Amino acid sequence: MTNNNSAQGYVADPRNEDVLVYVDGNLVPRSQATVSIFDSGFVLGDGIWEGLRLIDGKIVQLEAHLDRLHEGATSIALDIGRTRDELKAAIQATLDANGMKDGAHIRLMVSRGPKSTPNQDPRFVIGKATLVIVAEYKAPKPEAKAKGLALFTSTFRTSGPDVFDLRLNSHSRLNLIQALIQAINAGADEALMLDPRGFVASCNSTNFFVIRGRELWTSTGSFSFKGLTQRAVIDSWRANGGAVFEKDFTLAEAYSADEAFVTGTLGGVTPVVRIDGRMIGDGKPGPVTGEVSDIYREWILR
Repeated sequence: MTNNNSAQGYVADPRNEDVLVYVDGNLVPRSQATVSIFDSGFVLGDGIWEGLRLIDGKIVQLEAHLDRLHEGATSIALDIGRTRDELKAAIQATLDANGMKDGAHIRLMVSRGPKSTPNQDPRFVIGKATLVIVAEYKAPKPEAKAKGLALFTSTFRTSGPDVFDLRLNSHSRLNLIQALIQAINAGADEALMLDPRGFVASCNSTNFFVIRGRELWTSTGSFSFKGLTQRAVIDSWRANGGAVFEKDFTLAEAYSADEAFVTGTLGGVTPVVRIDGRMIGDGKPGPVTGEVSDIYREWILR
């Protein structure tokens, strides 16, 4: 589905029908890109991933993405089985095979690998980790930025690292999917999620910001994923003399914000105009959000 208005929505591109997908060293047509039904990623969602963007020949924040991938792998005792340079070479080989120079989104996925039987125990893994790289032509849907998103506050909460560490970029995302389904059924585009204490945490797939005056507020990240786009927005706004606060704030404070937006790898900065049916500001994408977006894009392409 590409016709949804969400931060993950994109313009359909017929070139994606013929892309070659990297599967454990082989580049194969997408219709033939498969992994075993005994693979740890399929059986249990046991794996990690990164989403990257290719803009004007540059893979944005590549080193930071690989840092996060290796941190996640170390955390769950997953041996990727490839060096950092080998991962870079595999990404570049995928882009080269598809003739991609700009406007691509790359999904790098690593699972613990195939198992001798479908169970939870990692000691039943046979062979090395599975590596899949999907590169597709993806441009964010312009209407999402022009109209802005509507959010619905889900009853599903984010979790702390003692329950499920969202900063791992794990393949397991069921609670976030449940939140999104709830938001879609309520007529919204994305789910806004609170942390276990009731403070605003993030959206189901993006980080959330409010703007009050010219201050940017976003969550501390104690109970949500720490997005690299979120980090780039924070750093670029501060570098341009702006104020950013990573803090606890309430849903009431979000409702009364002047503007709001979400951040993610594919969409960059996407305005939010409604939360739970309440209009944010004047109900249109605001001028400060536009500034934030421009400064962010200039920052990542330095």
